Amino acid sequence: MMTRPQQGRTHRLTRPSIAIAAAVAVTAGVVAAAPDAKTAEPTPKLSLIAASTSVTLDSWKDDPGVYLDLGTYLTSENGAFELKVTRKSYKDPVVATQVLRNGKKTTNKALPAGLVKDFSGLPGFAQVSVTDAAGKTVLKQTEAFCPNNASGRIRPDAPAQSKYPQSCPVNPFTLGSVWGVENGWASNTYAGYYAKPVQLAAGTYTAKISVTKKYRDLFGIANKPQTVKVTVRERSWEEEEGSGSAARSTAPRSAKSAAGHQGHTGHGGHEGHQRAADAPAASAHAAHGAPARPEAPAARTTGAAPTFNVGHGPYPPAPPALPWALKKESLQRQAFSAAKVGDRPGQTDGSRQAPGAKANAKRPTGKATVPDVPKPDLRSLPAYGITVSDGYEDVPGKDYLAFSANVWNAGPAKLVVDGFRSPGKELMDAYQYFYDAKGKQVGYTPTGTMEWDPRPGHEHWHFTDFASYRLLKADKKESVRSGKEAFCLANTDAVDYTVKNANWHPGNTDLSTACGQENSISVREVLDVGSGDTYTQDLPGQSFDITGLPNGTYYIQVLANPENRLKETNHKNNSALRKVVLGGKKGARTVQVPAHDLVNAN
Repeated sequence: MMTRPQQGRTHRLTRPSIAIAAAVAVTAGVVAAAPDAKTAEPTPKLSLIAASTSVTLDSWKDDPGVYLDLGTYLTSENGAFELKVTRKSYKDPVVATQVLRNGKKTTNKALPAGLVKDFSGLPGFAQVSVTDAAGKTVLKQTEAFCPNNASGRIRPDAPAQSKYPQSCPVNPFTLGSVWGVENGWASNTYAGYYAKPVQLAAGTYTAKISVTKKYRDLFGIANKPQTVKVTVRERSWEEEEGSGSAARSTAPRSAKSAAGHQGHTGHGGHEGHQRAADAPAASAHAAHGAPARPEAPAARTTGAAPTFNVGHGPYPPAPPALPWALKKESLQRQAFSAAKVGDRPGQTDGSRQAPGAKANAKRPTGKATVPDVPKPDLRSLPAYGITVSDGYEDVPGKDYLAFSANVWNAGPAKLVVDGFRSPGKELMDAYQYFYDAKGKQVGYTPTGTMEWDPRPGHEHWHFTDFASYRLLKADKKESVRSGKEAFCLANTDAVDYTVKNANWHPGNTDLSTACGQENSISVREVLDVGSGDTYTQDLPGQSFDITGLPNGTYYIQVLANPENRLKETNHKNNSALRKVVLGGKKGARTVQVPAHDLVNAN
C-alpha cells in the first residue's frame, strides 16, 4: 500500500498479476433441507465443495513446510451468507450475528457467545486430516475460516461482484467487521498466509476436509466431507533460479530475507527502516501472533485475500488469491494473460495496488464555507506493535521506543483533502472538502499544507498535522514527543465496517499511488468511512527517544487532528492512551505492555 523503504533493496518485490474474476468451475453439492418457510426466515444453503480432485503442493528447501491450500470452498445459495462481528468497547467481548435478508426485510440472529474471539474468522471451522500412501494418518488439524477469503462465482447468473470486503481484519484493536459469501459464490476455506505451514515430505497423500460439527449444526451444512489427492513435490531456489523461473521471483529466499522483504510489503513499509524490518518490526510482527516468515511459496493458489495493513503495520499482506479451479492449465493461461495489476471487483492480486484518487482539476475559489453536512469523525486506536531498539549506526548509544499507531474515520462522511502546488513552491496548499447526501461538493476550507518528503521509505506528499504522538509520564503529563506529525493518508486497516456509511471497498489503499509523485501539481488524500491509517514508528526521530528516561510507567498517546485544523463531528474522541512499563539498562532497555482491557496484544 505504501511506498516501501529503499535501504538495502531499491525495488519493490512484485507479485504475479492474477485475475480472479473467472467463475469457480465447480458445482455446489446438496445441503441440508431448508427450514419451513412458514415458520422461519429463508436461510442461505451452505455447502463444502472441492474445486479439484487433486492438487500439487510445493515444499521449498530452506522454507518452513507446505502451505496446505487444498482448494476447498464454502458455497452459498438461496441468499448470501453474512455475519456482522462487533464489540461495544475493548472491555466487551467480540460477538457475532448472522444477518438474514428476505427482500427488504432483515433479521439478525445472534450466534453463540464465545463463538469468535477476534475478527480474523470463524475458529475451528474446517477439519483436515491427511493420510500417506500407506494409509497412515500423518496430519490432523482444524483451521479457521474467513468468509471474505478469495472467492468466485459458482454459476453465471450470480451477482457479477461480491459486496463483501476482501479480507478479515487482523488489527488487534478492530471494532467491527462484516464477513460474507455472496449469493451464488464460493469462498476458499484456506486461511492463506495466516495459516501455519505443515511438515509433509515429498510424496502422495489423501486429504479429507470437512466442516466441524458445531458449524454444521449452527448453519445447516450437510455432513459431506471432500477428498482431495495431494502430491507434494520438493523444489529448491537454486534450481528455480537456474531455470529462470518467474515463480521464484515472488518470494524471498529465506526467513532472513523475508524479514527484509517485510520492509517492502509488510507493516514496516509505511515508515519502515530496513534494519527495523530485520529486528523490531519482525518482533512486533511475532508479538501479534503472526510470526515473521517468508511469503507462502505457492502464492498463486492461496485462498487468503490481502489485508488492509500492507505497508503500515506488523502484519504483512496475504499473497495473491486465485481459486484452485484456475489451476487447470488452459484456464490458467487465460487468467494470467488477461490479468491486470491491482485490486478491483472480482480480482485480488494481493498487492493492494490501486490507482490513487484524483484531485479536483483546479484549486477551490470563492468564499470558504463549512456547511452543515455530514463530516468525518477522526478517532485514534491505542498504540500496538510496541518494541524497544537501539539507534543502530545512525545514532549509536540511543534507545528508542517504537510502536504502531492508527487514526481512523468513524464517519458518517469520508475525509477528503486536496493539495495544490503553486509553480516553484515547495509546499502545497491543502483544502478539506464537504459533500451533501448526494455526493455533491458543497463547501471547502483551507486546512494547512502538504510537504514532499524525499527520504527513502517515504517519497510522497505528507499532509501536515494529521496526528501527533506523545509519551506521557505516569501522571499523564508530556515527557517526550515524536517527530512524526505529517502523513500520507491511506485506507490501510478495516477498523469498523459496521458504522454508518462504511465503505467496504475503499480506494486510496496503496501508498505507491495514494500520495503523489515529486513532480505532482496536485494530490488528493482520502480516509474513507470505517477505515484507518496505520503508521509504524520505527525510525529514529519518529519513535520516542527513551535514552535518558528513568524506568517506570508511561503512556503512549495517539492524538488525531492535534491542532483541530480538520473539521469533524467530534473533537472529544481524538486521543487514545496505551500503558507501557520501561525497564532494563541503557543499551538494553525493555518494555512491558499490559493488556488494554480485554485486548492482550502488545
